[in-house]
Amino acid sequence: MSPETVSMNDTSRFSDRLEPVGIAAGALLILVAIGTLAGTPWTTKGDAIASVIQVIGVIGTAAIGAALIKISRTE
Repeated sequence: MSPETVSMNDTSRFSDRLEPVGIAAGALLILVAIGTLAGTPWTTKGDAIASVIQVIGVIGTAAIGAALIKISRTE
């Protein structure tokens, strides 16, 4: 494709106007989950059950983010 045929207003990259928002929100959720795991939430509470619930929440957050990205990318 030559540079002359590409315009600055070419929005055909995304079929849906909300697709970039869904991808960005999903990526943010995944980054938050990674950041939470890096902060080792299981060390802040001495209770093992609370630690397990925190880790399940982090995994759930990452799964929701990945699902949001997948849903946003499918047509």
